[in-house]
Amino acid sequence: MSALKLSLLDLASIEQGGSVAAALAHSVQLAQTAEAAGYDRIWYAEHHNMATIASSSPAVLIAHIASQTERIGLGSGGVMLPNHSPLVVAEQFGTLAELHPGRIFLGLGRAPGTDGATFRALRRTVQAADAFPNDVLELQGYLSGELPVTAVNAYPGRGTNVPITILGSSLFGANLAAQLGLPYSFASHFAPQALQSAVQHYRTNYRPSAAHPEPYVSAGVNVIAAANDEEARQLFGRAELERIRGFLSRGREVPLTLEQAESIRDTPAATEIRQMLRYTAVGGPERVREQLEEFAKLADADELVTVHPAPTRAEQLESVRLGAAA
Repeated sequence: MSALKLSLLDLASIEQGGSVAAALAHSVQLAQTAEAAGYDRIWYAEHHNMATIASSSPAVLIAHIASQTERIGLGSGGVMLPNHSPLVVAEQFGTLAELHPGRIFLGLGRAPGTDGATFRALRRTVQAADAFPNDVLELQGYLSGELPVTAVNAYPGRGTNVPITILGSSLFGANLAAQLGLPYSFASHFAPQALQSAVQHYRTNYRPSAAHPEPYVSAGVNVIAAANDEEARQLFGRAELERIRGFLSRGREVPLTLEQAESIRDTPAATEIRQMLRYTAVGGPERVREQLEEFAKLADADELVTVHPAPTRAEQLESVRLGAAA
């Protein structure tokens, strides 16, 4: 296995009572902090109709972040391909690759990243997900230098060969990535259940490709890093409550307060939400280092995609710095 790489996932989260503009400004600061700290890449996830997430358009966000940074790799983690035409995605990321050579990466997911009503507003149908494998192949064709059978080309895009990663939280994505000889990223930062079985299936069934002769696994892991272990444990407790409050406030006109979230902390619904954080490194730098090493072995991962759910902007930036130092 090559040296373990460290990357970052940013959802451009909007604070309660905050603005989209402030969230996007923080994403710039987060990227600059990660670049200075030595992270390899940052990933931006496509979500729709979520009042707390401003990353609905990863390509646009990546373009802005790239103009405010110098070296760090930037990718979609991911573009939900059933929402889009493969040709349009190729043109968008081909443009980014021409503007920022060697820095652009394209992670692809099969889920819609939203609810059914919004899926219909995107002018897509639920059947679009069934075409995901063929859409990936079509997209690869547009980004390659070969002339497609249809004689349709992506300009920009053709010949850029933007690196593609398949995202997933089940055996479906693992199997597809293995069959196509592509890197695979598992969303264990919020869907931890099938991590080991999916990675094992991917590595066992991997078919080498020209671009990727060896399998490559990245895995999501939450990180709450602070000056010492006790401070980090307190941050984690607050992060759990924020997660409960955020999930169980969906669809409510008035969001839950933290006090209300605390009162239902041990209910079945809240316990299920807390289980999403099963893979979380919590502690001071030394403890975080130990936990990340343990997780990397458990996940058999070449790259860790860290998510920093600390409650405040300042605490998140400090966690990013300390996580890299660890």
